[in-house]
Amino acid sequence: MQVLRPISSEDFAALKTIAVESGHGFTSLPVDDELLKNKIQRSQESFAKVLSAPMDEGYLFVLEDSQTGDILGTTAIEAAVGMQVPLYHYHQGKTVHHSSTLNVYNTVDILSICNDYTGSSEICTLFLREQFRRGLAGRFLSRVRFLFMAEHNQRFSDKVIAEMRGVSDENGHSPFWQWLEEHFFSIEFPQADHLVGLGDKVFISELMPKYPIYANLLSPEAQAVIGHVHEKTKPALKLLQKEGFEHRGYIDLFDAGPTIEARLKNIRTVRETQIGTLVIAEQVPHTEETWALSNGQLTEFRATFTPEAVWDEATKTFTVNHETAQALNLSAGDKISGFVL
Repeated sequence: MQVLRPISSEDFAALKTIAVESGHGFTSLPVDDELLKNKIQRSQESFAKVLSAPMDEGYLFVLEDSQTGDILGTTAIEAAVGMQVPLYHYHQGKTVHHSSTLNVYNTVDILSICNDYTGSSEICTLFLREQFRRGLAGRFLSRVRFLFMAEHNQRFSDKVIAEMRGVSDENGHSPFWQWLEEHFFSIEFPQADHLVGLGDKVFISELMPKYPIYANLLSPEAQAVIGHVHEKTKPALKLLQKEGFEHRGYIDLFDAGPTIEARLKNIRTVRETQIGTLVIAEQVPHTEETWALSNGQLTEFRATFTPEAVWDEATKTFTVNHETAQALNLSAGDKISGFVL
């Protein structure tokens, strides 16, 4: 079975492999041993904390094949972004140039730098290794985060955001960044991208233009990618839109990819999650529905997905087989939650 669990120190080698495979534009997993080890340690400390409100925590999970022990992918949640290191975005707005004397009325798109998402929770670091991209694993990695957040909602903000990867070419070059580089910076996109991944964001406040940028002054190539996602990111965007996420005009500083948002309580997965009691049976028939199931715990959090699960609305019970119960570290009568994947 494929089981999601909190990352451990023993997963370092697998996490580094994922960081290498993720390539350009995946700033949350830089190929740097020390930073990756720090991410694992920070996640372990976050899971261990006793909290009543979101702070600067990061929860990192890995998807493991319970038979082979292979790590198939990873996914993560930041509890409250921008609290320690500022989180910058451009916000798309408009300004009007009007002259009644000349009978001229022009509306111009502008980009204003801001920190509006400070304190929001962020879903991030979702990566499924290419050889395992089949079936429902990718959808599970995306949606199961909302289940964890709902089960431990005191640890997260009511506003949840997702920064979507913007348009770049096969060499990692962004048309939007190329314009900024020409006028304000002297470093190429992959280097700036790498610095952000390392947590070095000082150069943003030092070199980014402080005043709104008139979008029509950008190159045609840069204007064309504002608010658009990388081709490989389109399925992830579509999935989150089905969850209720919307784009409200915020874009990434470097590749102009959209940042989308939703209220935690309004997210589809949260609304559709069922909570009940576990029943274990020797055999459970395959159903047309595949359920994502969770044990609802924190440091020992486990989640998996299976078509061999039956929800009984009348008795508020989930019936699963012994293998699924074992994967979730649950016994008969324990609390269990899930949603249709």
